[in-house]
Amino acid sequence: QKISTLQLNLGKICNQACHHCHVDAGPRRTETMSAKTARQAVAVLEQHPQLEVVDITGGAPEIHAQFRGLVSAARRLGRTVIDRCNLTVLLEDDQQDLAAFLAQNRVIITASLPCYLESNVDQQRGQGAYQKSIVALKRLNAIGYGQPGSGLELNLVFNPLGPSLPPPQAQLEADYKTQLLERFGIVFN
Repeated sequence: QKISTLQLNLGKICNQACHHCHVDAGPRRTETMSAKTARQAVAVLEQHPQLEVVDITGGAPEIHAQFRGLVSAARRLGRTVIDRCNLTVLLEDDQQDLAAFLAQNRVIITASLPCYLESNVDQQRGQGAYQKSIVALKRLNAIGYGQPGSGLELNLVFNPLGPSLPPPQAQLEADYKTQLLERFGIVFN
């Protein structure tokens, strides 16, 4: 079986400090991928065409200095790119063009949304995180993400609070789709 995905963790810098974060990322963390390592990752992609997917994670990967260059290089090489996004990063002052950049590069967004209920999200991510996530999802929907026929894929990921497994995926997905559509008009893949 061939390896077809290269996952890149850009570091631990994040605009949030979530209770469920398995790498303890946050605004005070400084660990980040160097420019040299990013160039090496691009060289690996150039040398290994079987790597069809580049899955980018790490704190909030979008705020890392290497993020946009890695996305652009991977897309120039014809690779599919996945951005593991926390949604609220789209509202940061220096990221106002991020959604457009992701859409222009046809990046698949796999966004973490701990729950479709405000109290659960704010408990994990801090006061106001839910409302920011909703604003970000609406912004993504407005430019085509999650919309049928757009080719802009938006996936949501559930994060359980505490050491527990999530409920069955099919029911959870149905609940998310119903709640977000009925309450906010939000759609996702």
